[in-house]
Amino acid sequence: MLPPASYNARSHLRVPGSSGYSQRRVQLRGQERPITANRQTSWAFADAFVAEDDALHWARERARDSGLPSVSPGTGAALRLLAATADAKAVAEIGTGTGVSGIYLLQGMRPDGVLTTVDPEPERQQFAKQAFRAAGFASNRARFIPGRALDVLPRLADGGYDLVFCDGDRMESLECLAESLRLLRPGGLVCFEGVFARGRTVDSAAQPAEVLRLRELLRAVRESQELLPSLLPVGDGLLCAVRRG
Repeated sequence: MLPPASYNARSHLRVPGSSGYSQRRVQLRGQERPITANRQTSWAFADAFVAEDDALHWARERARDSGLPSVSPGTGAALRLLAATADAKAVAEIGTGTGVSGIYLLQGMRPDGVLTTVDPEPERQQFAKQAFRAAGFASNRARFIPGRALDVLPRLADGGYDLVFCDGDRMESLECLAESLRLLRPGGLVCFEGVFARGRTVDSAAQPAEVLRLRELLRAVRESQELLPSLLPVGDGLLCAVRRG
C-alpha cells in the first residue's frame, strides 16, 4: 500500500495514503487545482483524439462481444508512440485480449519487430490473429503463447525486450514487474494498464484486494532506483517507466 498522503522527495505531486483519498483535487507546488469539468472534457477529447481503422473497430467489437475490456484509443496511441520512440524490435505483451493493444504496439514497432503476446485464453488469441491480419501485419510479426503470465515470462530471454506491456491479472502486478525488469534491456520501457481502477485507486472507501495491489505497484515503481516513472492520465491510467541503464 502507498504511504500516507505526503510530499515525496522524487515528486511534487500529492499521493494517496493507504486507503486512498476521495478529494478530486491535485496538489501542485503548494497550490490546489480542482479537476474541473473543462479539464475532464479536455482529457476525454485527448483520449479520443486518434482515429481508429476498421481492424481496430473489428477487434473492439470482438472484445465487447466477449465481455472483455480493451485499451482506450488514447492508451493505444500512447503505446504506439512509446514503441516508436523506443524503436522497439522486441515487445512482450501480457494479456492479448482480442488484439486491440497489439495492433497499436505493432504499428509503433520497427517493420522487422516481433510482438510476443501471452494470454491464458487461446480463443482470444485467435481473434487477435485475425485482427493483426486485417491490420496488414504478416504472421511472423507476432508470436502467440497461450498460458498464465507467471508461467510463461520466466521462459523468455533476459534483457531481450525493448518494451513490456502488462494488461493481465492485477493480483500478479508486482510479480510481472519483477519479471519485466529482468526481460528489459537498459533503456527499455515497462507499462501497466488500468492503474486508476476506474477511480478506486484514489478512493478512500474500502477497496478489493486487486486495488490494494495496484497501490503497491504504484509505490514500487515510484520508489524503484532502477526505474524512471511516469503516470499518464489516458484511458484508465497508464503507468510507464524506463529501466535505467
